[in-house]
Amino acid sequence: MKQQGVHPEDAESTPDASSRPHTTDADEARMKGAEEPAGRGTGNESGESHTDEVAGDEPLLPARVHRPSDLMRLLVGVLAIAVLLAIAAFAHGTTSGLEQDINKGTGQAPDLLIKIAGLASSIAILLVPVAFAIERLIKRDGLRIADGVLAAVLAHGVTLATDLWVARAAPDSIQGALTQPSPGDINALTDPVHGYLAPVIAYMTAVGMSRRPRWRAVLWIVLLLDAFSMLVTGYTTPFSIILTVLIGWTVAYGTLYAVGSPNVRPTGRTLMAGLRTVGFHPVSAARQDTLDAADVGDRGRRYFVALENGPPLDVTVVDREQQAQGFFYRVWRNLALRGFATRRSLQSLRQALEQEALLAYAAIAAGANAPKLIATSELGPDAVMLVYEHTGGSTLDSLPDEEITDELLRNTWHQVRALQSRRIAHRRLAGDAILVDRSGTVILTDLRGGEIAAGDLLLRMDVAQLMTTLALRVGAERAVASAVEVLGPDAVADCLPMLQPIALTRTTRATLRRLARERADREREAVLEASRQAKLARLEAAGGDTAVALEKLDKKAVRAQNRAEKRAIDEALDEAREEDLLTQIRHEVLRIRPQAPVEPARLERVRPRTLISFIAGAIGAYFLLTQLTHIEFGPLVANAEWGWVIAAVLFSALSYVAAAMALLGFVPERVPFPRTVAAQVAGSFVKIVAPAAVGGVALNTRFLQRSGVRPGLAVASVGASQLFGLGAHILMLLAFGYLTGIEKTPSLSPSRTVIAGLLTVAVLVLVVTSVPFLRKFVSTRVRSLFAGVVPRMLDMLQRPQKLITGIGGMLLLTACFVMCLDASIRAFGDETTSISLASVAVVFLAGNALGSAAPTPGGVGAVEATLTVGLIAVGLPSEVAAPAVLLYRLLTLWLPVLPGWLAFNHLTRKGAL
Repeated sequence: MKQQGVHPEDAESTPDASSRPHTTDADEARMKGAEEPAGRGTGNESGESHTDEVAGDEPLLPARVHRPSDLMRLLVGVLAIAVLLAIAAFAHGTTSGLEQDINKGTGQAPDLLIKIAGLASSIAILLVPVAFAIERLIKRDGLRIADGVLAAVLAHGVTLATDLWVARAAPDSIQGALTQPSPGDINALTDPVHGYLAPVIAYMTAVGMSRRPRWRAVLWIVLLLDAFSMLVTGYTTPFSIILTVLIGWTVAYGTLYAVGSPNVRPTGRTLMAGLRTVGFHPVSAARQDTLDAADVGDRGRRYFVALENGPPLDVTVVDREQQAQGFFYRVWRNLALRGFATRRSLQSLRQALEQEALLAYAAIAAGANAPKLIATSELGPDAVMLVYEHTGGSTLDSLPDEEITDELLRNTWHQVRALQSRRIAHRRLAGDAILVDRSGTVILTDLRGGEIAAGDLLLRMDVAQLMTTLALRVGAERAVASAVEVLGPDAVADCLPMLQPIALTRTTRATLRRLARERADREREAVLEASRQAKLARLEAAGGDTAVALEKLDKKAVRAQNRAEKRAIDEALDEAREEDLLTQIRHEVLRIRPQAPVEPARLERVRPRTLISFIAGAIGAYFLLTQLTHIEFGPLVANAEWGWVIAAVLFSALSYVAAAMALLGFVPERVPFPRTVAAQVAGSFVKIVAPAAVGGVALNTRFLQRSGVRPGLAVASVGASQLFGLGAHILMLLAFGYLTGIEKTPSLSPSRTVIAGLLTVAVLVLVVTSVPFLRKFVSTRVRSLFAGVVPRMLDMLQRPQKLITGIGGMLLLTACFVMCLDASIRAFGDETTSISLASVAVVFLAGNALGSAAPTPGGVGAVEATLTVGLIAVGLPSEVAAPAVLLYRLLTLWLPVLPGWLAFNHLTRKGAL
């Protein structure tokens, strides 16, 4: 064991009672219980008891663990193989020149040397794995040998599959880079992948030979000798050797991740043995973590250790497995956020130990209350421990509300001010990182993720995080007031740009999401309760008989009651609506500093939606380009029927009138029709910067509100339009699918596609209704939808003209798009390549549904791919389907962008948006 830091004998080994740190009742109980095991120890005169009493340890650690590092190496190996094959496929001249240079250089080697190297490598390539297996079996490490054998078998299977693919299906360039004529038979080719070398590499990697320097050196010597002899004799190529090594390496780590690696995490007894090596005399250890493993993350396992003499200790154990928890989340944060807002995704154990020790000493030197580090040590090759003086107390999260006084809040801010005076950022000021002892002293823990010489943005992020943490317990007003009292109004105001979810800790964001769900539930319950009360009042007025109530009321009275019910719902919603916590904090800060900056700082380098849109667009573009490479556009455009192109343009223009009808048909209030058409044209511009379904709903809702419709009614009108549109879309898809099924058959049986679709929907419904979580999720969403939409739909049923306008607009909108697509097909096709209108409708409806669900703006990529594949599937040649889809998307998506931008700006200047 190797000690780092301060030896315990440098401090007072037997402090008096007054110098002992504060302890809680739970600490005293643990210390009292620790004395009994000490008395049952070896009882030697020196007083050294070797009783390893571990309470709350992990007696059932999993025998195997899935290391994220193994998965990362697997992904890197797969990527390296893909890059190698891409180079072989597209850089044929480079690969040929490389092979010629290597053959020219190795051709000068003496024959005797070649023979000796070949003989030695062929023997050693078999003996080295056997020798290592014997050495491992002697040390009773048979599990590693089993892992190696499994990896070797899988690698052999992969090599066989690769050989078969290269021989039968690979491009000629790849085949030429991986094979060459065999020296023994000029009509035969060499193996693309060495069937014996890849399994050996997989075996040696899986058994962990890379961690043993001597065996690793022997392995590399054998591999180099084998590669040299194979290259010189002409039985392989350089790319074949590289591919063989990558396959063996990748399969080995894939096997290790799939079956898991042996767990080497130290237990509590290992901890106690490590404490003895640095001069302590522990008698018992108890786990202090109450969080789940997923919540503890990379913070390490914490132990309360009682000593034979002297105060107890707090010990943190960090091992490779626990340190790797949350690795992929940290990688994503590093990719998504700007550099100043991220931390290293994965540190070595040595780096983690040194950073925590440095932060502990720096925090105390800055005058902040932090746990005092008195010793560090390694616990074998895969774990380290950090020994602190015991700091008894309770975390801020566990304190009752009545114990969180204003004085406690001020003390917490004083500790943060001390850190910031020395440019130290904590980076994790959550409730479980703030410890309060019996005397009310605030101690900052969990300094592992902090930074020295931090920039202004990180320091402001700490202020924003702590203000949110305190506001979750005592409210925004007290949290902001305590911060202003200690830090000053300017420092608090400067943190407002950092007051955004992405800048907060993971646990804080989860708490804010939970509170948001609870607020939404309360608002829904308030709306439902108001609706129920209004209905009860109507029934009471009619003596409890609904039929009598309807008979007694004329149409005007019914409308009056409906309006009264809507007002009651809106009032209940306004009363139940609450601001989120971050908004409350902003308002409190702005009340003190009205000129404070409120624009959120740009912390994200790339947003998930942007990344998904880019990937989806790239896939769609790749698919379209592969279709377009086989098409000669010159003759195609020259022979196009321009009359059908003009017809497609007219159908595209008519769709905006139909969209305006579909919207206004569900709005009882009077809204100008021309301005509504202009809003639909403006939606063409909005679709480019937002997903199709989201952008259209937001624009229409905003337009109705600006047109005088109350916010709740505007949302209900757009929701009713969307709900009717969804129902009409499904019915038309089933109807046209049925028609396509009976087009080529005299019977009236539907096509298998329709039957399969209905069965799929039935299975999904059964799954949703049988799983409690999904059932609750769907029922909650449906209830919230019908709470506002159904009253609006009832209003429309009393206005047949409006309802006919809305439904007619939806049908006309679908007909316009279908006819536009059909005209685009006819513009590039002829009578021999035409398909039925029902087939075109089915393809359009499927593509439109996928485009609405796609996260890309306007469904770019998803719609093009779906329409092209669908048209080809129903019998349209690809040389007609691809340009037809491009023309259709040009007329319905890209060309309307400029008019949409002009309409958007015009309506914005007029105050209509």
